[in-house]
Amino acid sequence: MSQDVVTMDKIVSLCKRRGFIFPSSEIYGGLGSSYDYGHYGVLLKSNVKAQWWRSMLQERDDIVALDSAIIQHPRTWEASGHLAGFTDPMVDCRTCKLRFRADRLVDAQCGRKPSKHPGETSDCDLTEARDFNLMFETTVGPIKDEGATVYLRPETAQGIFLNFKHYLQFSRKKPPFGIAQIGKSFRNEITPGNFIFRTREFEQMEMEFFVPPEDADRWFEHWVSERMSWYTRLGIRADHLRLRPHEQDELSHYSSATSDVEYLFPIDWQELEGVANRGDFDLRAHAEHSGQKLEYVDTASGARYVPHVIEPAAGADRATLAFLVDAYDEDEIGGEGRTVLRLHPQLAPVKVAILPLVKKDGQPELATEIYRDLRERVQAEYDEGGAIGRRYRRQDEIGTPWGVTIDHQSLEDRTVTLRDRDSLAQERIAIAELPNEIERRLRAPWKSPKA
Repeated sequence: MSQDVVTMDKIVSLCKRRGFIFPSSEIYGGLGSSYDYGHYGVLLKSNVKAQWWRSMLQERDDIVALDSAIIQHPRTWEASGHLAGFTDPMVDCRTCKLRFRADRLVDAQCGRKPSKHPGETSDCDLTEARDFNLMFETTVGPIKDEGATVYLRPETAQGIFLNFKHYLQFSRKKPPFGIAQIGKSFRNEITPGNFIFRTREFEQMEMEFFVPPEDADRWFEHWVSERMSWYTRLGIRADHLRLRPHEQDELSHYSSATSDVEYLFPIDWQELEGVANRGDFDLRAHAEHSGQKLEYVDTASGARYVPHVIEPAAGADRATLAFLVDAYDEDEIGGEGRTVLRLHPQLAPVKVAILPLVKKDGQPELATEIYRDLRERVQAEYDEGGAIGRRYRRQDEIGTPWGVTIDHQSLEDRTVTLRDRDSLAQERIAIAELPNEIERRLRAPWKSPKA
């Protein structure tokens, strides 16, 4: 396995320094495990989501899109089992006043002695474990009463099941077919942490694939394979990915099989995405609670059945963190250290930087002309501040794969220097050929130099 120089502290520092991600409400001291995405973070996460949508919609004919409401009818969560069973065991320490998950004390740090776990020292005074529901509760309407209680959704999946009947009617799809969506979810985690790996507000990329019951096992294996390959196609090193099937005692009550795609973060192997065979639990539960028939009827044969569901469920924030971690690298150029994000060009926030060598002699004007042309096709950035080496380092740190330098020769023959982030190779290219060359490189197969 390739060795890494990356640590979570380095990632957090880079994200704040370069405007990817920083603590939310920081001027008021911040809010625990709440983060804001800056300019480059927005572009990076948007590219991650765009590639997910591409894999679901553009590269397939059997999946359609949805954007469901965050606040849904409260009976949704009664039917899904979230009201009764979406809980974690919680303990409080009467000494340090901190709160911990009772089933993960070995991963937690004592409030007074961080080298110890809660309960390991004589100072610790832990309460008995009790169930804690993870859903955020709020009210609708002007009067707060029992009938006005609603919940912020803890997952995006239920919105898909609620709309299953609509999609049978208008989309002209029949099983096997999927409904995909990306959206915010909210979980009142007891112990969130590790930067954006676990937060109370996060974005999910979920797809529910409806299949004939007898085909469920085959489609489960299909989606496990598909979702593993999605990460490697976008540059994640294969030796930093693994598939972990759930043991029987780990499975959710509705699942007959679940496998996690795990990534080797600096905090050890952690889940990136889960692929579950949910059976027909969800559609049957909502049919029972709503009184609506949620089944597929084959008009040719008259056969009726409740489809089984295969669910690949990923986190956009967690995937973004994995791509950042996997891309982080350090090397040396001319005796000077360099931090570089070796992001897949399709994911890089900025594709090309336009850099006049000096701020005179007509170079900024020509550079601006090139920048305006390129930004019509790809995300480009113009930078004329500081020495050219320093500007290259800035672009390397945000993962820009290519830099275009305009110099004195550019004014004479309308050629520029095209620099590659990873190989550092530089070649002279005509300005007229530049847009097509950038787009050609964007489409070309790519493999992480760290692999």
